[in-house]
Amino acid sequence: MLTRLLFAAGLICGIASAASTEESKVLALGLADHEVSLEELEQGKTPLMPQFNTPAVAYVFAADLKKGDTVEITLMNDDRSLLSNSETLLEDQARILLQAGKRGVPAGGWPEGNYQAALKITRDGKPLIEQATDPIPFD
Repeated sequence: MLTRLLFAAGLICGIASAASTEESKVLALGLADHEVSLEELEQGKTPLMPQFNTPAVAYVFAADLKKGDTVEITLMNDDRSLLSNSETLLEDQARILLQAGKRGVPAGGWPEGNYQAALKITRDGKPLIEQATDPIPFD
């Protein structure tokens, strides 16, 4: 009887633990020529890429993050950080959209180089997810 009870308790705890432990993941990471909306990403639309004479925004759409996680998205030109945005979560988040960029165009257009969106998510001070888009020139 005690063995059955312990087995059942272990099974229930294992199921509860598995159900509450979602793995954090990146749903979308990219560059856009405008501030991206949640609706746009949820519908699976691919935002237009920035050009030399358009705004440029790096974005990340992530899921299953935990309280205390820090999400940082950076618009990069070659190896230089141009614009960055970060948020430390005050509670668990099923989904989060974070963006960094410029709604306008720099005087004279964007400098030459290859641009990319760089993402870093940390948990308990340790890197959890680090990703970047492929570098692209702004034509």
